[in-house]
Amino acid sequence: MPLTVSNNSAVASASYYLGKNQQALQMSIKKLASGKRLLAPNADPGTMSVAMKLNAAVTRLAGAKNNVQNGISFVEVQDGMLETAGRIVGRMAELKGMATQDPMKSSQDVASYDNEFRDLQVQLYQISQQTFNGASLFANYTTRNRVVGAANQTETVFGGGVQSDQLDHTISIYTSSNGSSGTKISIHRSVLLSALTIDTGDAAKASAEWTSRSNTTDNTTVYSFAASISAEAISLDKVSMGVFEQALSNVAFLRAQAGGSMSRLSFSAESIASQETNMRAAVGRIEDVDIAEESANLAKYSILTQAAAAMVAQANSTNDVALMLLR
Repeated sequence: MPLTVSNNSAVASASYYLGKNQQALQMSIKKLASGKRLLAPNADPGTMSVAMKLNAAVTRLAGAKNNVQNGISFVEVQDGMLETAGRIVGRMAELKGMATQDPMKSSQDVASYDNEFRDLQVQLYQISQQTFNGASLFANYTTRNRVVGAANQTETVFGGGVQSDQLDHTISIYTSSNGSSGTKISIHRSVLLSALTIDTGDAAKASAEWTSRSNTTDNTTVYSFAASISAEAISLDKVSMGVFEQALSNVAFLRAQAGGSMSRLSFSAESIASQETNMRAAVGRIEDVDIAEESANLAKYSILTQAAAAMVAQANSTNDVALMLLR
């Protein structure tokens, strides 16, 4: 093999491997520093695409989980208000008994009970106007409409065991990463005012019927336990004890309805949490670096880089032989 100076193939070869080993060493350091296996799209384009879509799905699931948690909070606050309304109706029934069934009560005593009865009706109306972060907890109309009293509004009607979806007000909460095309849960804005407005209809009927104010007719007796002002409230002598029982039964149904919504939301929250955990694990298996494997690579490329650098120096020393001949 001829001895040359201009082109030293040994130096070129050693320099080439030095560059490759140094590049691999730097990549290994980046992977360990970032904790990611995929640092650039050209490393594995298909896998990078899958990871990106999974990360987006996880983000959407986190948003859906927040919506479900807010829905649970909404129903909890609503149930608290309904519990208060039930206690108020119970107190009303107690006032009825004390005012009409106690022979020791004077007319003045009855008047004091009647005043409290009227005040409680105003309180019930105020409860029906409560909001949760600006959103109404209860509904007078089947859909939300910004124009109060608009002609296209349909009033909600309480129907108990035969409650109609068309006469109720529901809110849809999306519970998957697919948005509106995925699963959803409907929770109710309770129709409290309608439930407290009882249409007794024909006295011969075995059970009372209930309806909203707009659906009343002249040949029925309507009792509303909610009044915006005391002047519109009904007095104790106008209401029979059976009407109180029906009003309390209506409120109990609304609480049961709220409880059902809370149960569905709780199941959905657990499902979303499980999905999110599993999807994060899937992303981790795709993106995360194997620390043990990459640590071994780091040691290997570190040794190879040092060895290649030493070989570059060794290959350069062959020029000394040429100098010896020239002397």
